[in-house]
This record gives sequence, C-alpha cells and structure tokens, in this order.
Amino acid sequence: MNEALLRELVPVVIGVLVRRGADFASAEDAVQEALIRALDTWPEDPPRDPKAWLVAVAWRKFLDAARAEASRQGRELAVQVEPPAGPAPATDDTLRIYFLCAHPALPSASAVALTLRAVGGLTTRQIATAYLVPEATMAQRISRAKRRIAGLGFEQPGDLWTVLRVLYLVFNEGYSGDLDLAAEAIRLTRQLATLTDEPEVAGLLALMLLHHARRASRSGPGGRLVPLAEQDRSRWDTRLITEGVAILQTALARDRLGEYQAQAAIAALHADAPSTAETDWAQIVEWYDELLLLTASPVVRLNRAVALGEADGPQSGLTALADVPSDVPRYTAAAAYLHERAGHLEQAADLYAEASRAATSIPERDHLTREAARVRHLLRP
Repeated sequence: MNEALLRELVPVVIGVLVRRGADFASAEDAVQEALIRALDTWPEDPPRDPKAWLVAVAWRKFLDAARAEASRQGRELAVQVEPPAGPAPATDDTLRIYFLCAHPALPSASAVALTLRAVGGLTTRQIATAYLVPEATMAQRISRAKRRIAGLGFEQPGDLWTVLRVLYLVFNEGYSGDLDLAAEAIRLTRQLATLTDEPEVAGLLALMLLHHARRASRSGPGGRLVPLAEQDRSRWDTRLITEGVAILQTALARDRLGEYQAQAAIAALHADAPSTAETDWAQIVEWYDELLLLTASPVVRLNRAVALGEADGPQSGLTALADVPSDVPRYTAAAAYLHERAGHLEQAADLYAEASRAATSIPERDHLTREAARVRHLLRP
C-alpha cells in the first residue's frame, strides 16, 4: 500500500467531486470512505489506475449519501446527472482545495485544521496533538468547519495569509518525521508562487528551502536531535540553499517586507555561516528586530534574546529574556542555554532538566535530558 500516493490523491479526488457538483464537506466524507475501502482491497487487488478507482468509488459513495437525503431541497437535482464516462481529468485542484479550506467564513484555527485533514493527510489525532487539545474536540472543530463551508464551490476565494500559515504548518509537521509532508508543502508553495506575485509567497518558499537544506543533518542515529551548533554543515544541500537565497533576494527587492521574508533572511544568514561562531549574529538580531515590528510575537522575542546572547554576550541575552513571558514554548531551554554560557552551571542543569519534562517530542526530551546530564558532569569536582 503506497500511503504517500494516497495522500497525494486525496485533494485531487476531492477536487474532481467538487467539480462534478458535490459540496466540499460531502466530497471529503465520500473520499474518506473510498480510502477506507482502498485500504481493505488494494493490498490484494491493486487497481491499474488508482486515481480513477478512487474517483469512481468516492463518486458512488457521494451519490448514495445524497440520495439517502433526497428530502433536502435541490440536492436531487445535483446528483441526477451522472458524470461523463472516461478517465478522471488530470487537473490538480490541490491549491484550490487549500483556498476553499481557508475561506473567510472560517476562523484561522479551523481553516488550518480542516486543510491539514483534507489536503495534508494528517489524522484528526495528529492535528489535535499539534493544537494540544483532545481528539474529540478537534473532531468537532473539523466537523463544524465542514458544515460552515458546505455548498461552496471553487469560485469563492480563500484567504492567502491563512493558506500561507497552513502551508508552513504542513511543512513543519512533515519536518517532524511523523509524516513526511515537507516536500509536498514545498511543491504546493512553488505552485502558489506561479499564481501570485505576492513577495511573502516567495519568502515562505525561500524559508522552506533553506530549512529543508539542513534536513539531513538535523537528526542522528535513532532519530537523535542534533542542534544547529553541532550539525555537520557539509551535509547541507547547497543547491537548495542557493535557490532559497536567490528567491529571497528577488522578494526583498520588491521592498514589501513580511514575516516570512524576515524569517528566511535569518535562515539564510545561518546557511551562509561556516560555523556557529562565525555566524553574523549582529545582523540576525537586526532581522529579529524587523520581525518584532511585523509580528510582536513572544516566540520571536525569545529567539531574539538567544541571538542577542550570541552577539553581545550571555548576560545581554538573559536581560532580554526577562521581557519574555515564561510560558512561551522553549523558554526554559533558552534560559538554560544562556545561563550555561554565563557560567551558572548549577542553575543551567536544573533548567535543562525542567525543560526536558516540558518537551513536546521524544527527541527534544532526550536531547534536553542529555544536556542536563552533561552540565551536571561539569559540576563534579
């Protein structure tokens, strides 16, 4: 069973059903039922044309469900006309599905969750984990979102900024290794960049490419997390770095700075440095200042404090960290790092241990636990 192929086909098949007259919510339900049947039958009897098979089964599921609700006014008129015979069209409606899921009628959180489910191929449980809410709560949120856009077609535009947030979240989810969606997020962002001249789309694409270039060096044997300072930079993909920097420079030349361009500029400075010590930390701090003007995000403020600690010394970093709310993710880990650099080893060891207990992934937890043990070892007489 090729699960990657199934994930790729889901938005395409949903798009086919919507074009044939199904509303999005009904189309998504029908495709999910077709997927369940595929999982049951494909291992023993794989189809010659997976896309056509899914389209045919999903359409029948949609017709069955629609006819079961014949009392709904107007629905029967939509399903009486059978689709033309022949293979499914080759149109890739994935981006159209993204825009439909990012409809202005939906709150951003619901739009992101719905898109991750319908296009990204994530399970409701994975999305719930990302949002730190119970699975049942997320299932209800997705169901409500589908009801709110029921009956909408491709003609209503979605919100570009929500689409960009969705693409970046899909990229980061894929980057975690649980589901490899990073390449798909890059593919979709490339496609989006051909459809709009908005510099932030190019900025997001550059940011993805620059992060993706480091992928091979980010983890070691057994999924062990390798922090930036310890990564083997010879394993970084210079082709992706060159492409990302070129795209970023073109976007910045438009003089319409946005948060993704600023983040990409920071990533480019890291990619350009031969080592952590040779990184232009002062310029990185300046880019974080620009980013703060754009977002006022406490996470950005946290990252700026760490960068300031590299540029001006750990005490400057700790002073800046005092202005960051302590409940910001990875606050404790950042504090541990800065205290260690300042020579406060006992405090750093305790903070590393505390941060490990709050880690949201096993690799991060194990890394912070090792850091705590390493610093405690330095305290031994």
